[in-house]
Amino acid sequence: HGGGRPRSVMAATPPPSAPGGPEPPPTPLQYSLLLQHLVGEKRQPRAWDPAALGGIPSPPKSEEQKMVERAMESCAFKAALACVGGFVLGGAFGVFTAGIDTNVGFDPKDPYRTPTAKEVLKDMGQRGISYAKNFAIVGAMFSCTECVVESYRGKSDWKNSVISGCITGGAIGFRAGLKAGVIGCGGFAAFSAAIDYYLR
Repeated sequence: HGGGRPRSVMAATPPPSAPGGPEPPPTPLQYSLLLQHLVGEKRQPRAWDPAALGGIPSPPKSEEQKMVERAMESCAFKAALACVGGFVLGGAFGVFTAGIDTNVGFDPKDPYRTPTAKEVLKDMGQRGISYAKNFAIVGAMFSCTECVVESYRGKSDWKNSVISGCITGGAIGFRAGLKAGVIGCGGFAAFSAAIDYYLR
């Protein structure tokens, strides 16, 4: 257009093909290949793994920290923790059952007399303490037995709960006789297996 100098257009032309052969496909530009690897179909997401970078540096543990960790992993600590948890849970369960019981506070010698609030609260407290003690004993026995069994077997699986439940139930039931001990062993073992299956 006009009398100016014609502009030269530079285009990427493929190399000439061999005579008689098929023409090679045009080579794509480098930035398009880069985009395919960054945001295209060839993109490979990388999971951040601290171990691949040498791990996250952490200060060395002191002797006091190691001693506390060993104490928290001991069977005695686990049994004490289960005892406290069982006491709290048992107390709450005892107070709840006493709250829905219509006979709380009534005197067997005089069933027609209406109990006072003090008598009802006293009866609820006694039942809560009784349940709390029982739950605490069972929790401590089960937790300690499970810890000992796990340490002996060197494994952490459902068998530990079943064996511990059988030992705990049998020990509690044997006070009432051999039959009660066998029933307690089987019942506690089945209950422990069900709870372990549900939690896992």
